[in-house]
Amino acid sequence: MPDPLPLVAFPDLTSRVEALERDGYVYLPKVLDTEKIALLRSRMDTLESLPESYDRHDTPEHHGFLNKCINNTFNRDALFLPFLDWPGVIEIEEAVHGADCHVIGMTAWLTGPGRPDQSLHADWVAVTLPEDVMTDPRIKIPLFITTAHYYLDDLYEALGPTQFVPGSHQSGRRPEGETEWHGAKPQSILCRAGDVVIFRSEVWHRGTANTSRQTRYLLQVHYANRMITQKYPPYLNRFQFDPGILAQATPRQRRLMGEHRKGSYD
Repeated sequence: MPDPLPLVAFPDLTSRVEALERDGYVYLPKVLDTEKIALLRSRMDTLESLPESYDRHDTPEHHGFLNKCINNTFNRDALFLPFLDWPGVIEIEEAVHGADCHVIGMTAWLTGPGRPDQSLHADWVAVTLPEDVMTDPRIKIPLFITTAHYYLDDLYEALGPTQFVPGSHQSGRRPEGETEWHGAKPQSILCRAGDVVIFRSEVWHRGTANTSRQTRYLLQVHYANRMITQKYPPYLNRFQFDPGILAQATPRQRRLMGEHRKGSYD
């Protein structure tokens, strides 16, 4: 059985940002209460997939296991709107991506029993460099994209937790079929429902096999510097913001959805 990933709750914004830069991830315990967790899970069950939005809703009957992944959830139901700038999370995101950062995607993801192991991967490696350059203390690679995982279950090995390879964001590349990095093996995130883990896009990670009888619920929110494009399918001007949701959004939420002040290249 793999070792659990060390989850340290740092006490202030400065130390949380430092952890994200240094370790590749930061852990935030007890972000959501039980009422909010139950409401999110219930609403995720009712969301319908839109193929043109690259949603997926594979069923056990046709796919072998439930795999439901719904994009742009902030635009599908007002319940998800506050997760653009949830307290405790947004302060970290604005600290690492700038005060004019935005959300590039938000996904509700349900994975049922029978889901197999993923391969180790990195979501995006913007700068490919030799390891000796990456680990040089004079070099500081910006955080281009980060993801906030809102875990909506108490995680245990059979439920298929996310695994990280500690330190792998310093590899300067994507994994190429490896199962470890310099002896560091994947470690499971065994956190509690309502906890959040934010990680940078270069971290080698994977979802693991769900061998339980339970469906795992996860909300993902992806953040980036304004200059990195948002991922709101369907493309070529077919995506449209829901007017009712926009009417409820705060100025900060509207900016996170893309209502930026004029800047370079506008």
